[in-house]
Amino acid sequence: MAEEKKPIVEIEHLYKSYHRDSLVVPVLYDITFNIAAGEFLALMGPSGSGKTTLLNLIAGIDKADSGLIRIGDIDITDLSESELAAWRANSVGFIFQFYNLIPVLKAVENVELPLHLTTLAKNKRREHAEMALEMVGLGHRMDHYPAEMSGGEQQRVAIARAIVTDPTILVADEPTGDLDRVSAEEILSMMERLNRDMGKTIIMVTHDPRAAARAETLRHLDKGYLNDAASQNPL
Repeated sequence: MAEEKKPIVEIEHLYKSYHRDSLVVPVLYDITFNIAAGEFLALMGPSGSGKTTLLNLIAGIDKADSGLIRIGDIDITDLSESELAAWRANSVGFIFQFYNLIPVLKAVENVELPLHLTTLAKNKRREHAEMALEMVGLGHRMDHYPAEMSGGEQQRVAIARAIVTDPTILVADEPTGDLDRVSAEEILSMMERLNRDMGKTIIMVTHDPRAAARAETLRHLDKGYLNDAASQNPL
């Protein structure tokens, strides 16, 4: 029997709601599950099911009403806003649907951005950014601006930016949602390699079954509730 991987993410009895004036809108109800170190997890569910909210809570972008989220050995629900910002900078790599690149910065400068929040010297920041771009196959595009690149290339720059700090977890919100099918397949293959070859823990929100099929584990949300059983993709 294969040895069970140690959880890198532990979530216990998580609740989240939003307030609109006097109206309380519940979004997540009593969410409890673990994510193993090195796991590639896809979160699926219909629009409005709470997928992105859950991802944002795990990534420390938003705060839960109650419950526990432990990443590594840190309970992020106990962190102050400033502590949370410092933790995010070191521990989370973000991959978004619309890339979120700065148009006036070259590819290598975009990738270097998260490193400005670290203590790395300027020459080391550039060295790390160049290495990350090489890893995603864009060493030849370092000095190009986002507008000079295809959507797939821009998303690869965004992935380089996400991995440049060697984060504990990578979170991806519909990473192929704005790409054509060929580019989407390239991005998903790259994420598989990051997971398989570098052991990166990836948590991906998607509504696309083709994207979800690349993940090791599937979990489904519906109206704020998490289905109890995780399903394993055949490898």
